[in-house]
Amino acid sequence: MSTTPPKQPSQGAASPSEPITTTRERILEAGAAIVHAKGFNNTGLKEVLDASGVPKGSFYFYFKNKEAFGLELIDHHLAFFAANPGALLMDRDKPPLERLGNFIDWFREFYRDKGFCLGCPVGNLIQEMSDLSPPFREKLGKAMEGLNRGMAQVLAEARERGDLGPDLDSESTARFIIWAWQGALMFMKLVNTEEPLITLKQTIFSRLLAHK
Repeated sequence: MSTTPPKQPSQGAASPSEPITTTRERILEAGAAIVHAKGFNNTGLKEVLDASGVPKGSFYFYFKNKEAFGLELIDHHLAFFAANPGALLMDRDKPPLERLGNFIDWFREFYRDKGFCLGCPVGNLIQEMSDLSPPFREKLGKAMEGLNRGMAQVLAEARERGDLGPDLDSESTARFIIWAWQGALMFMKLVNTEEPLITLKQTIFSRLLAHK
């Protein structure tokens, strides 16, 4: 048996009374809010650590570097998404098109409390980081593909129920809805009103998904 003592965590790491996951989540929670408001490149690590109340030495115990931290922020945002608007979209207790409407309405309510500012945190990272970091581009692309699969599943369910025409291509239609939804959230930031999201929902249901 080896007598080499176990490697000790870096200075400022979690104490035995505070699980690693708790400290990591505190950093991610604080960082997510700041990056959402200011952007990834405009956010300093000191600002994140000050907001989370975590000593500076702790950061590199949990994250290899700032880019690794940013990649975990994507997972953090996706977990919030899955538990909130994503849960509405995939709620099998309601008809599929009602779920799609509830999904869009969730964003109207969520951003109303924020003055229709900030935009989608994942969409913001797509715009800011896709050209600058291949790991960001890859992870963000996979995130959007996952959303596309979920949206396509909802549309396929609606088609099977007869709520949509039998010739509707659920994959390409889902992709278009996601692109339009991200565009609506971007323009929401510009005009600071819910009008882009209202127009998005009206156009999707009155034109794109109108069952003739």
